[in-house]
Amino acid sequence: MSEPIRVAQVVGRMMGGGVEATVMNHYRHIDRDKVQFDFIVQDDSTVVPTEEIESLGGRVFTIPSYKQLPLYIKECERLFRELKPTIVHSHMNALSVFPLGAAKRAGVPVRIAHSHSTSNPREYAKTAVKMALRPFSRVYPTHYAACSHYTAQWLFGSQLDKAGKVRIIHNAIEPETFRFNPDIRAAKRAELGISDDQLLIGQVGRMCFQKNQLFTLDVFKQVLERRPDAILALAGDGDMMNQVKQRIHELSIEHSVHVLGIRNDVYELYQAFDVLAFPSTYEGLGMAAIEAQAADVPVIASNHVPSEAQIIPNSIRYLPLNEPTRWADVLYAISPFRKRVNKSNLIRAAGYDIFSSTKKLNEWYHNLSLLT
Repeated sequence: MSEPIRVAQVVGRMMGGGVEATVMNHYRHIDRDKVQFDFIVQDDSTVVPTEEIESLGGRVFTIPSYKQLPLYIKECERLFRELKPTIVHSHMNALSVFPLGAAKRAGVPVRIAHSHSTSNPREYAKTAVKMALRPFSRVYPTHYAACSHYTAQWLFGSQLDKAGKVRIIHNAIEPETFRFNPDIRAAKRAELGISDDQLLIGQVGRMCFQKNQLFTLDVFKQVLERRPDAILALAGDGDMMNQVKQRIHELSIEHSVHVLGIRNDVYELYQAFDVLAFPSTYEGLGMAAIEAQAADVPVIASNHVPSEAQIIPNSIRYLPLNEPTRWADVLYAISPFRKRVNKSNLIRAAGYDIFSSTKKLNEWYHNLSLLT
């Protein structure tokens, strides 16, 4: 049997976010006799599933953070020369210019730039860097990918996307894993100490400016004024964790907020949630929104979340971030007794089934390897 195609997945700083979840979901389901992944991760990562990756036959290589740019580039190039991957697939958005430039100099024949996100002008430093690098996004890649047409056009330009030259790789999931299950809902709510008639608002994502947990807390304070027994559960970790905890203290809502950290049972948490708050300041698509829809959890999202995130009709309600009282009104009106149904077939019909997505990715990698 021939050796599998080796794909170097440049994932940057792993923190248990949606990008890493998408890459890992595909890795778990891909035909690993034909395709194998090497994960290139930064040394400032906090959640690296090394044991699982190695159990699946993959490898993890740690390099310095891109914040040490000359060293980062040097180590990327050294590693690519050593590993000799057939494909380098970079998930660094606008920053992909650096690892893909290193890959080209190292002689890697297939270089994929994958756009997962966009920007927000209020995130001044990051946005300045992104805007400076965007014009170079097409210099080093041989191929292009994105999680949505919105992110494809943001990084690569509308002309390339409309010409069909950007491959859309959905943030696919296992529909049956997230399918609503009343027994799991009852067990998880009992574990969290939440009764049947209490409103449980959930938010899943890294603690950062983009995911906007501070906004959720301010809105939740208003919800509590009318619904004192409501509970907010925040799943995730990140650089703003201390600020989130400080805001909870300032608002005196410690007894009503569960800070859950990184979880490996997120699919069960969706069963317990009555609604998902998704007030992102910018978003490429939104992994949590996809997962919530699969569990038939209504999503209240900011109007910075692209319309492509709504893969099931009428499952997401979009609200502007400059109307927090309106957010509070909508969340307050959610019923814990809303009837929920199986959405698995709708998830598959929308193209978000991981088994189908992985098969297509396997075929794409194979076809690209034939070009070398």
